Amino acid sequence: MTVYEALASRRSVRDFLPTPVSGDVIRRVLEAASRAPSGGNVQPWHIDVVAGERLDELKAIMQRRLQEVAAGDRSEQPEYDIYPKELWAPYRDYRFQLGEAMYASMGVPREDKARRLQWFARNYQFFGAPMALFCSIDRRMGPPQWSDLGMFLQSVMLLLREEGLDSCPQECWSVYPKTIGDFVGIPAERMLFCGMSIGHANTEHPVNRFPVERAPLAAFARFHGI
Repeated sequence: MTVYEALASRRSVRDFLPTPVSGDVIRRVLEAASRAPSGGNVQPWHIDVVAGERLDELKAIMQRRLQEVAAGDRSEQPEYDIYPKELWAPYRDYRFQLGEAMYASMGVPREDKARRLQWFARNYQFFGAPMALFCSIDRRMGPPQWSDLGMFLQSVMLLLREEGLDSCPQECWSVYPKTIGDFVGIPAERMLFCGMSIGHANTEHPVNRFPVERAPLAAFARFHGI
């Protein structure tokens, strides 16, 4: 698989098969991904991988946690704003188009808020994936180091594609930093950035088959002197 092919075939998979992922594979992927660019070779990423019975335990914890939140528990606060408070065009439009295409693929109309919330809750069951990854970073780090996290995680996702695996990066986990921090042992001086579901895509599920549009090159790139 070429890098072009890995990029073209990578997507945020939202329904996985139960097929286990080898521990040797994820160790190999993470070791290779550590070659990702990092300003000053700081390497700010910290990774926790969860699978097997421990993952089942976490899924059960999250089921209870979501019930507590639905009952009014607001004791846990997000680590950061996943999107700006008032997202503007064209970024708002890109996000809206993706959401509409995703729910349309499953026949969930916009007015069916209950089914949309039920589907979103599947984030916290890792969409059925057999392996999860959490990424955290020291709170003293700044935006340049956050960009290092993105390059590391992109490297992970492309290497997973080469291994025949799929993934879904999930910033939604930052909404429950204490729950996850307590579970995997993230120290107070680090903050949870995101989670990631890892496994084999269920290619028959419509949520993994709808086209995801990207902006044309002219919408985001300018060329000077060429």
